[in-house]
Amino acid sequence: MTTANKVTALRILLIPPFIYFMLEYRDTGEAWARITGMVVFGTAALLDGVDGFIARRFNQRSELGAILDPLADKLLLVSAVIVLSLTNAHLHTLPRWFALAILSRDVLAVIGLAVVHFTVGRVRLRPRWTGKTATVLQMATVIWTLLHLPVTGQTWFAGVAAVLTLISGLQYGWDGLKRLAESPESAPSPEAQDRSPR
Repeated sequence: MTTANKVTALRILLIPPFIYFMLEYRDTGEAWARITGMVVFGTAALLDGVDGFIARRFNQRSELGAILDPLADKLLLVSAVIVLSLTNAHLHTLPRWFALAILSRDVLAVIGLAVVHFTVGRVRLRPRWTGKTATVLQMATVIWTLLHLPVTGQTWFAGVAAVLTLISGLQYGWDGLKRLAESPESAPSPEAQDRSPR
């Protein structure tokens, strides 16, 4: 396993401690739990740039890294969104519509990728600025919430992030449909054509 992939694996291993500290804060209201959870989340977010830099600088791009890196991003963000959407007397919870936008896009993306993969074969997604910007704004929304800053800013970040998340989901869906349409597997089979009425 490359150094870049080890850093990515570390990001995934930081998710359970983050969840634990945030649930501890939800139950007790102890500031140390929120601060520790915020440090763990921030570390995992920063390591996203570290593993990417290592992969590019030392030519450590790999098939495993291409799977682990986006998986680590999704697991971290989805975990944070779910935990911070729970009722919390000590913290501004994330809006449910924000959580719904992110979870819906990710669930549909996984289903779409599976369909394209088993129909067409290897899937290559073209990164879009909307998806990248949405991820940054999702991170910003989570960090804003963890910092316990005014809810107005949280709503603004969450609103823009949700819109871009849905737009990027539609774009990826359109890309997937084009891949399916271009595949010979999508064409009618000869047997079906032979049975069609003339």
